[in-house]
Amino acid sequence: MLVLSRTRDETIMVGDDIEITVVDVRGDKVRLGIKAPTTIPVHRKEVYEAIKTENTNAATLSVDQMAQVIQRHEHTSVQ
Repeated sequence: MLVLSRTRDETIMVGDDIEITVVDVRGDKVRLGIKAPTTIPVHRKEVYEAIKTENTNAATLSVDQMAQVIQRHEHTSVQ
């Protein structure tokens, strides 16, 4: 892990197109501004972990659930 010291209004570059700027420091809280291309999702870690969990749950179907999906597909394809 790279550890850097920055003060208010100073920026860190990640690659050529991601800027992380220290916007404000109050006590033990630091506010960061992040500028990144729209193709790169930026989330707080707890939100990222929740999204990852939901995606994993959505991609994991039981045999019964898979059979229901196939049955529904066959039923709609016949019509």
